[in-house]
Amino acid sequence: MRTPLGGARPARALLALLPPLLLAACATGPALEQRDQVTAPPGDSRRLTIGSAGFTESDLLAQMYALLLNRAGYRTELITVANRELYEPALESGRIDVVPEYAATLADWLNAKAHGPDAPPAGSPDLAATLSALRRLAAPRGLTVLDPGRAVDQNAFAVSASYAREHRLKTLSDLGAARLGVRLAAGDECVRRPYCAPGLKKTYGIRVTGVDPKGVGTTPAKQAVRSGRDQMVLTTTTDATLDAFGLVVLADDKHLQNADYVVPVVNRARAGGPGVTRVLDRLNRVLTTADLASMNRQVDSWRRLPADVARAYLVDKGLLK
Repeated sequence: MRTPLGGARPARALLALLPPLLLAACATGPALEQRDQVTAPPGDSRRLTIGSAGFTESDLLAQMYALLLNRAGYRTELITVANRELYEPALESGRIDVVPEYAATLADWLNAKAHGPDAPPAGSPDLAATLSALRRLAAPRGLTVLDPGRAVDQNAFAVSASYAREHRLKTLSDLGAARLGVRLAAGDECVRRPYCAPGLKKTYGIRVTGVDPKGVGTTPAKQAVRSGRDQMVLTTTTDATLDAFGLVVLADDKHLQNADYVVPVVNRARAGGPGVTRVLDRLNRVLTTADLASMNRQVDSWRRLPADVARAYLVDKGLLK
């Protein structure tokens, strides 16, 4: 792992300790009798751990957060935790202080965690309503949701262009009507997420025969679809590499996906003060969906390091020298 520029350093020691810590957090979470602790006044620690969910866009956002916080005088560590089931409890406990998140997806996830998997969705295409619900769910867990910017990402589902031509597919409804068995390359959490396998089945009638746990929009996941091992891949609307793999997105014609705006989420007691908010708001004012797609392309297609792409972007926007 390359040491990122600007003073951020990989949390090698923390990585070694993380599995047992996270398992404990995931099993228990903040106890109800400790709610007075997790809702403590906003803090502003000068040493912060920035979490990434391990896919390109999350890595880029985490790198940008770290670079900007370093410039403002914070010392940061970067850590990768592959799924929300692990990193969210770590964020509650203070093992991780800041993560880039997606408003509607996190709102639904916290809602299901609080009220059960059959709870009605908390996220929606309405950003204001989604943020209101998300903040209401996050606050008792000691989390603060900062303001979003203009950058928005959504789940997207892609198949090979040849598969689409063979079965005359343009939309997810077309795929459901074709009654084809579909093996889906995605993260392992896809089997439970309402906007992944369960949503494809319920909204579109797609016969998902299995989930191949290769991650969200990863190169192995796309290669599995290109080769025919899998029939569809979960990716995102900011994925700029689909053409290179001969893949095409099927339109979400029944609007299964909510508009997911990028939002920083912080541990309130350690990073909920005005200092961190001011720093990350600077990025929100300039970052767009097109910017994210461009940076994703540089990493995924041009093989540039996320730390280098993140720094170049911030310099270009006048946020770093």
